Amino acid sequence: MNEADVSAVGALGDFLRSRRARLSPEAAGIVSYGARRVPGLRREELAQLAGISATYYTRLEQGQSTNASESVVDAIARALGLDEDERTHLHDLAKPAPRVRRRPSRPEAARASTVRLIDAMTDVPAVVMGRRTEVLAWNRLGHALLAGHYDFTSPSRPADRPNMTRMLFLDCHTRELYARWDEEAARAVASLRLVAGRFREDRALAELVGELTLGSDEFAALWSAHPVLDCLSGAKHFRHPEVGDLELGFEMLHLAQDTGQRILTFTAAPGTGSEAALRLLAARTAPARTTSPAIAHDAPSVATNRLTVP
Repeated sequence: MNEADVSAVGALGDFLRSRRARLSPEAAGIVSYGARRVPGLRREELAQLAGISATYYTRLEQGQSTNASESVVDAIARALGLDEDERTHLHDLAKPAPRVRRRPSRPEAARASTVRLIDAMTDVPAVVMGRRTEVLAWNRLGHALLAGHYDFTSPSRPADRPNMTRMLFLDCHTRELYARWDEEAARAVASLRLVAGRFREDRALAELVGELTLGSDEFAALWSAHPVLDCLSGAKHFRHPEVGDLELGFEMLHLAQDTGQRILTFTAAPGTGSEAALRLLAARTAPARTTSPAIAHDAPSVATNRLTVP
């Protein structure tokens, strides 16, 4: 069993236990007898609901059995009453980890065409995020909205590259930016959980989780609850130091090629104070240049078109 498999086995067992603990016998339609030492269903009760043997389920939860079939995973998901995102996460955790050759990994980078796309969105704050929520590129309005205290050119330098989740938990300015920080923190952790299950072999992602767990008690508490949510759209509430309060809708657009990269965009409802505030912020954002500071190391055409930061 390789390192990724070992990590996945632990994550699978933890996730199953967390979801089993939240399902009461009454909700599952099971008559409960005797005192219970732990909340939720017993292993044998869940196995009965899923139509599998208690021995097999116990081995699966304890990491003594791998390669569960899709039908078994589906049966367990139904018994636990998982939603679509949780079901996807369970399937990701139950899959054998891909066998990857250990080799130095290049810093992730946005494609040049993706960078040009967000630069053209002059009235829309936009950020290109990698799978680990690092900022690969942002347009000027996205930078002004989310991280004006960071150097605009920092995404072009992997060593200095901002990370949205790290900023949220470890950067005091970012914490003050979100009027509903608790809501934003819960959403960020749930999204990161889903990504971590999908890319179990990503050592840098595991290191980020370890750093945040040690650096933030709040992150550690949220992470231990195993929340799972694919946050594709919704609303975010900001308390911006320059333009005041904003309520903005966000859309998370997943890019092709299964890289885990996403574009995060923000818009305001027409005729609202948030729209006026966003326009004011855009007016204050003087475009010093037409392209954002992202270098696509993985695109051959970019080698002759790299930007020079003044």
